[in-house]
Amino acid sequence: MIRSIVASTAHALATGLALALAMPLAALPVATPAAAQADRCPKLVAKSPFIAPPGPRIVPAAYVGERQVGLTYIGHSTFLIETAGGVTVATDYNDYVRPSVVPRVATMNRAHSTHYSLNPDPGIEYVLKGWREDRDPVRYDLDVGDLWIGNLPTNIRDYQGGTIRNGNSIFVFRAADICIAHLGHLHHTLTEEDLGALGRIDVVLAPVDGSYTLDVDGMVEVLKALEAPLVIPMHYFNEGTLNRFLDRFASSQYTIERRESPELVLSRETLPMKPTVIVLPGSLY
Repeated sequence: MIRSIVASTAHALATGLALALAMPLAALPVATPAAAQADRCPKLVAKSPFIAPPGPRIVPAAYVGERQVGLTYIGHSTFLIETAGGVTVATDYNDYVRPSVVPRVATMNRAHSTHYSLNPDPGIEYVLKGWREDRDPVRYDLDVGDLWIGNLPTNIRDYQGGTIRNGNSIFVFRAADICIAHLGHLHHTLTEEDLGALGRIDVVLAPVDGSYTLDVDGMVEVLKALEAPLVIPMHYFNEGTLNRFLDRFASSQYTIERRESPELVLSRETLPMKPTVIVLPGSLY
């Protein structure tokens, strides 16, 4: 069942970089080179054999049918992804905003404590850190039930203006022939090599705060380059910041939709035919 009860009302961003997480990586699969990821999300045009509705359908949250993927915005940078086979993932899993269910998979990023947890629920089967402490790139190529998970390492800034190499990961999730990319705490635009490694992306979960992550113009550049039919904003703190991004993006000939429910059920057939931004309600702390 897709549920979106926010686990905490805490409103704080950490001011330091994350410390090493006390969890082993040895048991986690090591991926093949990043370029192989494109084989999992091949470049295709999102087309339907019939006329599709203008955006993803909202169906009862208790049902994720065959060839569908459930997506719930919990808040900040955390989404709950659910497959038809019952695999659940919480993105940027942290101690402030969590889904009400214990996910089978949790992904994390390094930038602030609102993107990782030092005390993940022990019931989580796979805890996937988006970085390594030695700054070498971490790679995932992981099948969990009917879900595939890969990643593309990217760099982040430190508080002195320097660069922490491979300090963030764009996590990619594929189920029901839909590829979802969570950009994490992205701090720079993407190269042609990055875009080739990511392959075809259908849904982008994009940080749009315009300051802590990439500036608005840079984020628009990234989203245009990815050419995904569906963009879902996250990491924007307040309506003013969100509206600044939407105003900029609306001028890019994207359709803008606001939904009252934080839940979507996606299928390949109902991806929007025109590039669309869908705003889902969630915790803004």
